[in-house]
Amino acid sequence: MPLTDYPEHVREAVAATREVVARLHAELPRWGLIVWTAGNVSQRVQVDPSGPSEGDLLVIKPSGVTYDELTPESMVVCDLDGTLIDGDRSPSSDTAAHAYVYRHMPEVGGVVHTHSTYATAWAARAEPVPCVLTMMADEFGGPIPIGPFALIGDDSIGRGIVDTLRESRSPAVLMQNHGPFTIGKDAKAAVKAAVMVEEVARTVHISRQLGNPLPIPQDKVDSLFDRYQNVYGR
Repeated sequence: MPLTDYPEHVREAVAATREVVARLHAELPRWGLIVWTAGNVSQRVQVDPSGPSEGDLLVIKPSGVTYDELTPESMVVCDLDGTLIDGDRSPSSDTAAHAYVYRHMPEVGGVVHTHSTYATAWAARAEPVPCVLTMMADEFGGPIPIGPFALIGDDSIGRGIVDTLRESRSPAVLMQNHGPFTIGKDAKAAVKAAVMVEEVARTVHISRQLGNPLPIPQDKVDSLFDRYQNVYGR
């Protein structure tokens, strides 16, 4: 149904989310994570006040629009089948993947996709980024996993993201031959994960050029992850 048929609290939430998602898209070129019109940020809009559901909506950028043209009004709204609900342009070509994640991972409130150089280079080799930095233990709880090869256009990419991240503490997956997708409790958290995955992919690449990076023992990874997720900054 059109957005005008949704309750007022949903329409207000959509308007606020359009502002957030438009603003967060500016973070991708700021941190050197995208070129031209590639990449996208989305955020879930919860329709039922009692919690996430398959009736929720998502806000995402339109397809083929440069980042300096993005405004809150240009953001498009889709249901969790990827069907356009509100907006003047076609949704991002990655909308089906984002929608699949939201349908199957109710704890996820934000999804980001980039083609950031170093993370995508690891994806091209189908090699997980090993956990050799305390920053990685903090943020990702272990290695950054590789997801399967999948073609754009249907649920294949979303299915690969969900299947991979359900078995990992990582908020990031490197889809083989494609690039990173990140998730978070909201779009801001997913953008942070996108920034961090590129940073550690670059650092570990440089470390491997100098020699063999030293893995962090699993018990230390667990301790670091627990402290960062549950104690740090609180």
